[in-house]
Amino acid sequence: MLRDTNIPFKDYNQKQLSLLPPSLEEFIEENHPVRVINYVIDKIDLGSLLQKYQGGGTSSYHPRMMLKILVYAYVNNIYSSRKIEAAVKENIHFMWLAANNRPDHNTINRFRSDRLKGVFKEIFTQVVMMLVNSGHIDLQKVYLDGTKIEANANKYTFVWGKSIKRYKNNIKKQLEELWQYAESVAKEEMRTKTPIDFEKLDAETIEQTINTINDALKDKPVDKKKKQKLNYAKKNWAKNYKKYQKQEEILGDRNSYSKTDTDATFMRMKDDHMKNGQLKAGYNFQISTSNQYVVNYTNHPNPTDTKTLIPHLEEFENQFKTLPKELTADSGYGSEENYEYLENKKVEAYVKYNYFHLEQHKKEKALPDFHQDKLYYNKQGDYYICPMGQKMHKIGIRKKKNEGGYIQELHLYQAQNCQSCPLRGSCHKSKYNRIIQVNHKLKYYKAKARKLLTSEKGKKHRSQRPVDVEAVFGNIKQNKKFTRLNLRGKEKVEVEIGLVYLAHNLQKYAKTA
Repeated sequence: MLRDTNIPFKDYNQKQLSLLPPSLEEFIEENHPVRVINYVIDKIDLGSLLQKYQGGGTSSYHPRMMLKILVYAYVNNIYSSRKIEAAVKENIHFMWLAANNRPDHNTINRFRSDRLKGVFKEIFTQVVMMLVNSGHIDLQKVYLDGTKIEANANKYTFVWGKSIKRYKNNIKKQLEELWQYAESVAKEEMRTKTPIDFEKLDAETIEQTINTINDALKDKPVDKKKKQKLNYAKKNWAKNYKKYQKQEEILGDRNSYSKTDTDATFMRMKDDHMKNGQLKAGYNFQISTSNQYVVNYTNHPNPTDTKTLIPHLEEFENQFKTLPKELTADSGYGSEENYEYLENKKVEAYVKYNYFHLEQHKKEKALPDFHQDKLYYNKQGDYYICPMGQKMHKIGIRKKKNEGGYIQELHLYQAQNCQSCPLRGSCHKSKYNRIIQVNHKLKYYKAKARKLLTSEKGKKHRSQRPVDVEAVFGNIKQNKKFTRLNLRGKEKVEVEIGLVYLAHNLQKYAKTA
């Protein structure tokens, strides 16, 4: 029971009526971030998104409203469609953005998963160009790095490329053994049969071959174990081989995938809380940043960063019709193929190579005394001088193709007389005259990179890179708690990570607007 007191409280009456109904606009502060999100998205051309609506039937919620509440949800670390549905009903900022519309979680999820698929990158690019025009982003100087994010997939339902090859080879080997056994038991019947090319098998050929063997061995005295194997083969081998071929199609150039998200590849995660290097299904996301804003993002199935630079920059060029003049990246990107691409595209590459860090911090111990990079090279005569002062003449050129098809050219140089050399034990371990393989093109690119990286501008870029790009990853994973994807499939995942990066950009922009 309430008691009257003499303490002067503010008036509190839940049944008090207003003469005029209040407007939601009155409750939103003038400098609140929700107004920035509302303003920016109102400026975007949504033509490509509107084309995904066919019309007819029940009218749809306006895509601009749906985009606003979705982006604002990601700004506020709300990633679940059910929680976004609740926010639209309960949170005054969401209610204001939605103009009191109340889409349910299925509608929100369909918009995110289907409507934005294939068009979100264009929306993201428009926002980046707005930030470029306002002076917040400089497309001419960018920093590149990547991070792996765990997929929404079961950790234990996986397919390995090496296992598939082993299973297929086992079937080929056992089928060949059965064929040879049939030839030994039923010589007359097998003599008229067409020989099988066991290196070019498919499911249909396996089934036909098993039937041929079975017919030949009919009414013949057959070893019990061979009969059991033949019966098992009839039931399983063709079916299993077909399954393996389908799995290889899904794998493509990868070495693994998850059964619950076939676009996800198993990778080692740096932020593995178990600290045991456990492989998890995930995606390798690469970003370019400027002033801690995300300029461009790409999704890659391969766990290493080396092969991501070229496709990432191709996407950058496709977005902005230009490439950055200066690019800074860590040693994970320092390959001959990448250096060549950057030089051809006239991009000033502040990209480290694998032992650059070692050179800078332990110059006198960076390489062993007898390492080939320490040998004197006479460019005019095209020969090296060994530690004993003898010439090492070129004896040939070897070409080497990497997994991506890029061809490297290795020049081979051989010493003349190592037999009686007192330095032989320290110089090399071979019982023949020492041979070195030299990649002159890569040496040229490394020398060029070293000069750029050790310049005053290079030192500034090197110190700025971790501040610029790794701060973005820190914000997303630590502050925004986004460490695991919610959607499945390459296209849907790219929309989701794009929403995360757009939310990051707008949240940062709101602080300066």
